Amino acid sequence: MKAFKPILLILICLTFYSFNSDRTFKILFIGNSLTYTNDLPGLVRKVALKKGMKIETEMLAYPNYALIDHWNEEKAQDLISNEKFDLVILQQGPSSQQFGREILIEYGKKFRELCEINNTETAYFMVWPSLEYYNTFDAVIKNHREAARINEALLLPVGEQWKEHFDTTDNFDYYSGDGFHPSEKGSEAAAEIIASELLKWKCN
Repeated sequence: MKAFKPILLILICLTFYSFNSDRTFKILFIGNSLTYTNDLPGLVRKVALKKGMKIETEMLAYPNYALIDHWNEEKAQDLISNEKFDLVILQQGPSSQQFGREILIEYGKKFRELCEINNTETAYFMVWPSLEYYNTFDAVIKNHREAARINEALLLPVGEQWKEHFDTTDNFDYYSGDGFHPSEKGSEAAAEIIASELLKWKCN
């Protein structure tokens, strides 16, 4: 019987989408240049549509912003409180060091609590370190996984899958020329990962 569970879940998911194909999900991206480079929300929207999921995206992203900056500026709170989002995706820099980890967790909690009040779910967009600090990649993955677990948020493991790609192929083409921001191929890969996780999210 256990062997049939994955097939059953797939059938349930397909049934869900057949009855909810007209539903459009509203998603807010909060982040920095790793989000707005190559218009990642727009790419996610296109990939999700190809997979049969309609989404609307809104983005609040500025250069070098961390979650603490967005919280202190309060634009994000206004958006979350005044618009009906289904999901808020949180992104900041690699956060491999202790201070970045603390901000990721502490301000992720603040956003999650605000989202709960507004019947909205939260997710962490796991990013990546620069090529110069590639040795911190495991800490980036660990800190994002812990933040998502502690704050009971959805995890979008982009960085983790980027690292798997790099370690398997020894090809770093997901990075742009500056060795940090994503190339178009990198953003497309990120969009594919995020869209796939969004489909799983709506099947739960």
